[in-house]
Amino acid sequence: MFRSGEEVVSEESEEESNGVNLMEFSDEILLHILSYVPCTDLVLNVRRTCRKLATLCLDKSLTHTVLLQKDYKVNKDKVKQLMRDIGKEIYQLNMAGCYWLPSSTIDHVTRCKNLVKLNLSGCHVTSLRLSKMLSTLQHLRSLAIDVNPGFDASQLSSECKATLSRVSELKQTLYTPSYGVVPCCTSLEKLLLYFEILDRSREGFMLSGQLMVGESNVPHYQNLRIFYARLAPGYVNQEVVRLYLAVLSDRTPENLHAFLISAPGSFAETGATKNLLDSMARNVRLDALQLPKAWINGSGLLQHLKFNNPFYFSFSRCTLSGGHLIQRVINGGKDLKSLTSLNLSGCVHCLAPESLFRKAEDDIDSSILESLVVSCCNLRHLNLSAAHHHSSESIGNHLCQLLSRLKHLLSLALPVCSITDVAATVEKPPTAPSLVPQTFGRKVRIGIQTYPRNLADQANQKIESSVFWALMGSLRFLETLEIIGSSFSSAMPRNEPAIRNSLPPCVRAQSVGDSEVAAISQLTYLQSLTLAQLPNILTGSGLVNIGLQCQHLRTLSLANLGMMGKVVYMSALMDMLKHCKCLRDLRLEQPYFCAGAQFFQALSHCSSLQRLCIVSRSGTLQSDAVMSFMANCLEVIMCHMFMGESLTVCKNLQQSIVRSFQAERPALNVVIFPLLHEDLTEVIRDVPMRHLDEITLFKSRVAEEPPNLWW
Repeated sequence: MFRSGEEVVSEESEEESNGVNLMEFSDEILLHILSYVPCTDLVLNVRRTCRKLATLCLDKSLTHTVLLQKDYKVNKDKVKQLMRDIGKEIYQLNMAGCYWLPSSTIDHVTRCKNLVKLNLSGCHVTSLRLSKMLSTLQHLRSLAIDVNPGFDASQLSSECKATLSRVSELKQTLYTPSYGVVPCCTSLEKLLLYFEILDRSREGFMLSGQLMVGESNVPHYQNLRIFYARLAPGYVNQEVVRLYLAVLSDRTPENLHAFLISAPGSFAETGATKNLLDSMARNVRLDALQLPKAWINGSGLLQHLKFNNPFYFSFSRCTLSGGHLIQRVINGGKDLKSLTSLNLSGCVHCLAPESLFRKAEDDIDSSILESLVVSCCNLRHLNLSAAHHHSSESIGNHLCQLLSRLKHLLSLALPVCSITDVAATVEKPPTAPSLVPQTFGRKVRIGIQTYPRNLADQANQKIESSVFWALMGSLRFLETLEIIGSSFSSAMPRNEPAIRNSLPPCVRAQSVGDSEVAAISQLTYLQSLTLAQLPNILTGSGLVNIGLQCQHLRTLSLANLGMMGKVVYMSALMDMLKHCKCLRDLRLEQPYFCAGAQFFQALSHCSSLQRLCIVSRSGTLQSDAVMSFMANCLEVIMCHMFMGESLTVCKNLQQSIVRSFQAERPALNVVIFPLLHEDLTEVIRDVPMRHLDEITLFKSRVAEEPPNLWW
């Protein structure tokens, strides 16, 4: 965007001759343009081009907040120079996920004497380095760190503890049983805890959830307003979080207004947690709530909890019925305009009046959904995935028709079976692919386009008055969309061996295919798209329409589309990728996927691509094609492939990529490994949490957390 020296002079002269000179724009306009440039480029490069830019690049609006969390080109030397040049001007510094920077890089943060907010999640920080750094940051009020094995709170100096005593916001990711720095933070108002402790050590020993010696200090929660805990699978994480909750059960903070615990699987309620919930019901009014399913199922808790102006609810995986949802949560359909985010993922009975005698596949009660839509008219994030939400034949009461009233939606997650037209499934006979077992299919000739070439041709195949087409047309400002099969499960779950078999798709989903995918192309502002287990994909033609129309698309995740014995959409996918100039993250999960020369040649058109993940049982790859792709796509810093190749082939390719590109791409993270190998879980544990959580592991991310939970 900017060049230095004589090039700038020559360009200015050329611009003047054409009547346009960038430097003649007002300072306000230039500052707005410069705000899109990474801070490291502004300070270390752009400001050296001319006097005017030298002044503007150091404007407080550009140096007040420095974001390095996805600046994958930054290295230790750049950070050192940046802190030396503008350290005193930085008030907020975000280095989250900078896993490639050596721990000594943290030493340079001490130059930022005026820091108020600091995010070091995912960075390598020892107890001693943390102590030295925090001792100099007397104005710090917000902190995010990791607590790794070997952390020793006794090494924190008195000056460090004094700084921590003034911190009001703390985000702590735990990789070992510990209180971390929580006992030192006596003024906490917001506490976010991420539990990533494994049940077994690398040597195979079982770990205990008991805190280490010297960690018996009690956390101070008296000023707490927000408590959030997210647990990775494993019993140790559950044991440790109970220790954090024990203090809350003794005395519930009076100002608590958000209480959120995200726990996978079974997390049993105990006497202490029951006392905590009873105390909350008596003493606080909440604005945000998320609890483990075992704490809600079968209890009358929701009937007693009081809410003020709630903005976030999550009842993921709960057996909450629609009747209870309407009566106990949204007060019989009263106004809930304050609610902006609602997660009902896996809540299989949430749109039915009761769950006692209901089957999960029965039709929904449209009146419940209508009450929800009317009461929560300002919803921006809604997750209804991982359930069978089947609409009845009643005219005007289809789920898609009711959701079209939510004009403020920015992100939406739906099960595949919920978007099908009821008339189509009743009257239309099953298509050929649905009658064929989803195993091996007839091969498709390479090089012949078997799908419509434009949107008009696609519209001729499917009437544009379908309920899903109409829904997509009404949600013009939607940025995130997930359409996931209700029985879909990824072949690569966390902390377990790869899943070898998958459940068949819902019968109602059998007719969902290319035309529904084409309808998504109406979302002009779409940034993130997930499609999983769409059985009636015949050619993938709708993908081409999305590539042409959705020019803001940054994240694309496709899994188990069409027949499982072959990749029927490969030709369309390659055509689509040629138009995805803004695509940064691509995740593909499909058995028998061939990552060959043609695929990587098409992928090379994605000039902004940074992260690639391919998960394919019995999939193959061409090492030369991968190396050529990495050489052509200079922005790629993550390459994860879990295929059907041998361990030798995978290791050789991984070593070749690292050896060839690591020096010029400091953040490069490469994992190429056989999907069904017994050591897969050991390999996964070494993947940086940023990549693991955001792309490598499949999950629904809509309304996963409250909006703006952390900066």
